[in-house]
Amino acid sequence: MAAERRARVAVLGAGIMGAATSLLLAGSGCDVALFDAAPAPLSGASRWNEGKIHLGLLYAGDPSLATARRLIPGGLAFAPVLSRLTGDDPAAAPGQPEDVYLVHRDSVASPDAIAAYHTAVCGLLRDAGMPGARTRRLSPPELAAFSGSDEVAAGFAVPERSVDTRWVADRLADALAASPRVELRCGVRVLSARPDGPDDGPWRIATDPPEAGGRFDWVVNALWHGRPAVDATAGLPEPAPFTQRYRVSLFVRAPGAEAHGAVLVVGPFGDMKRYGGGRYYLSWYPAGLLAETLSAEVADPPAPDAAAVIAATRAGLAPLLPGAARVLDAAEEVTVAGGWVFAVGRGPLSDPASTLHRRDAFGVRRRGRYLSVDTGKYSTAPWLAARIADAIAGAA
Repeated sequence: MAAERRARVAVLGAGIMGAATSLLLAGSGCDVALFDAAPAPLSGASRWNEGKIHLGLLYAGDPSLATARRLIPGGLAFAPVLSRLTGDDPAAAPGQPEDVYLVHRDSVASPDAIAAYHTAVCGLLRDAGMPGARTRRLSPPELAAFSGSDEVAAGFAVPERSVDTRWVADRLADALAASPRVELRCGVRVLSARPDGPDDGPWRIATDPPEAGGRFDWVVNALWHGRPAVDATAGLPEPAPFTQRYRVSLFVRAPGAEAHGAVLVVGPFGDMKRYGGGRYYLSWYPAGLLAETLSAEVADPPAPDAAAVIAATRAGLAPLLPGAARVLDAAEEVTVAGGWVFAVGRGPLSDPASTLHRRDAFGVRRRGRYLSVDTGKYSTAPWLAARIADAIAGAA
């Protein structure tokens, strides 16, 4: 009897979403081709970002709790799914074990409104299996230890953590290299995905260079750069109004520095994360936002002027978080890096009415055996990947 043919799946985009989906599909018996325009997997935003494991507490700009309800399952699943994929426990990863939120006086939500929002979200977290979920308002001396600026009105210690995304990226890249059923096709730009038969497959992937494409039973579009443009070739209409932004931040090695990390919320501000071993993440939103488009077509952004981004980040962040200046003064190495970020919603973050303050409209859209996934947040990617892999493996 002839052996049953394994399903062939094209996964577009080798960030955390595409990498996790590929590994889970390979583990279920599928043959996977993983495409990315970069020369190596996990080279873009999935490697170069803050690594916040979102549990909904950041999104006080959405008092409906819709965003929190959507983010909580992914945040709680992040460590278990990644552990399954890599064999390493993300709870042991370098990172900031307890995030601190500082409320800028120009935040779109007041300290009292944020406190009430945190109370509601922690109730959701306790219902979801975190019995000790609580936030705590910082005392005046504690607040002064983070910021002496009168522009910072309040602070909260929250039960969220952040992980060093480079640690995660390295382990996922190692797992991809070790998987015999994942074929990496890096340095390849995907141009289109079109049905090569009925809507339920197969699908033809066109690429640059042409010989890297092919015919597949299933396609998962997990691109964070230009995903709507490929969706259009597959016959999927554009999603609700969206924004594509190219952002960079500072990744600093400063072994001699001693500084507390904190996040300035809710608006176009910034944050600093302390990952251990003298490694820090610094971001000031206006300095790092290098490109923004409302179009499905995305051009390659110009290379960042590293010196200008570093100077602007210091100028914005240091008056609010003095530790940022100490970190940069002690820096032995500063890398300016980032990537494209897709989000349903529009409007400046300084506007309370901006729909970007609500981040629950993410997930999977589908045409037959073509699936397009809006990851939502870094921390929700493994959870979504598991759901996609289960659906494809079950159908295959």
